Amino acid sequence: MQSLYSKGFETIYDEMYQTFINYKDEFSFYSAILRRHHKNEVLEIGCGSGNLASYFIKNNFNYSGLDYSLDMINLCKSKNLNNDFILGDMTNFNLNSKIESVIITGRTSSYLLTNRDVNNALKSIYNNLKDDGILCFDFIDANRFFREIKGGKEVIHTANFNQKKYERTSFFNTNTSENFMFNWSAEYYQIENNNKIVIAQDDSEVRAFTKNEWELFLHLNNFELLEFIDRKSYAFDTYVVVAKKIKYDNL
Repeated sequence: MQSLYSKGFETIYDEMYQTFINYKDEFSFYSAILRRHHKNEVLEIGCGSGNLASYFIKNNFNYSGLDYSLDMINLCKSKNLNNDFILGDMTNFNLNSKIESVIITGRTSSYLLTNRDVNNALKSIYNNLKDDGILCFDFIDANRFFREIKGGKEVIHTANFNQKKYERTSFFNTNTSENFMFNWSAEYYQIENNNKIVIAQDDSEVRAFTKNEWELFLHLNNFELLEFIDRKSYAFDTYVVVAKKIKYDNL
């Protein structure tokens, strides 16, 4: 198994996802939410290879990015010089100073596999947000997605970037290990002269959520839910959560 997040394969991730995701649209979406709440400072958790970061930086946001992969952080730094990219775990991190807003992008919430992970992440975010800080993140909607993949489903995505052609064949299926987990097996190919060459394989167990779960998680961790936004996203049915830190004098 070769992860696309390290050991040189992060560049493949970078090239493929620039064809999967319109990062200009992603920036327009998230920046509109932050501006509506008068926030100009933002930490992006799951900043990946830094494609969304570039838009925030170019548009004069006070931007920081956090990712679990050192190779991704190094790629971010090579593409966005003189900016703040942090190697860290979203369930346990400490910024040098508190920030106005946090966004978790790219369905990174799917890697919060246990309820303890969710609560630890929300606690860390709470502690690093300024009073009345904003939290915004997307999640895979279990209620819709599990109906689609019940019994197993294969999905093929193709990507063309800089005269290179890639293909990803994914197989999704539900499992009953705990929570709303699902198995995601994927094979990645580069296509040359009509030949498919395997470049990576990945088998992951990841998590989907329901809206009710997030309502309770946020309440228990002192966030006020402001809105759910039903947002179409490639490959998955997703919602985006917008929530506000609630400041209590005894916390």
